[in-house]
Amino acid sequence: MALKCVGRLCPVMQQLRRTATPCLWKTSLVVLQQDHHTTLLSRHLATKSSKGKTKGQARVNLNTDLVKDIIDLKDVEGDMRNVLDSLKEDFNKNLSIRTSPGAFDHIIVKTKDGKFQLSHLGQITLKSPRLFVINMASFPECANAVMDAIRESQMNLNPELQGTLIHVPVPMISREHRENLAKLAKQLTNKAKDSLRKVRSGALQEVKKFKASVSEDTIKLIEKQIQQMVDDLSAEMDKQLASKTKELLEPDRSAQK
Repeated sequence: MALKCVGRLCPVMQQLRRTATPCLWKTSLVVLQQDHHTTLLSRHLATKSSKGKTKGQARVNLNTDLVKDIIDLKDVEGDMRNVLDSLKEDFNKNLSIRTSPGAFDHIIVKTKDGKFQLSHLGQITLKSPRLFVINMASFPECANAVMDAIRESQMNLNPELQGTLIHVPVPMISREHRENLAKLAKQLTNKAKDSLRKVRSGALQEVKKFKASVSEDTIKLIEKQIQQMVDDLSAEMDKQLASKTKELLEPDRSAQK
């Protein structure tokens, strides 16, 4: 019985192929050819490290040497990373709550022999949660210059010189001040992301200049790679912000003891 049904259906199927579906067959073939072309292009431009990474959203990892005549992606990534480095520097310089010797890293001391980082002139130690001590035994002649630099650092510190030791008392930091610093951290991060987008826009403008001489698929892959760089570094900025916000708002338990 089943064989008889199949036998009856075969002529019908053959007739449908001859009459109703030629256009559909042709359209499907074109789509398959386009997908195959894009796949081959992606494989040609992709580096070895991108193979096998199919979990989640597909990532682009172009061979930068093959598109260098269009745009130098290493330079673009370098410009974007400079934005991230500047954000980290801003965090250390402007958002310090003075809980470690690293809080003084950004202070530059002007001496008769030139400009030097404070940490290069004196040994900084945290004697207690409320007191830093800077040992100037190696460069005692620079002690006054170091004190001036600390006063002018906008860290609201008042150092005191005792022999070759500079004592730097740390004032209590109010909750309101911590919250204001956290808001500033958010503002600095948003500003950095704006700078990141400017780098992306400039790079995309460069790529668009080659639209007449380079395939559309290649242009799209490069644009996707650039956007991927932006997304990765934006995520890193968010991590830096989360870490800094936690540091700023978390009560200093050691200071309360």
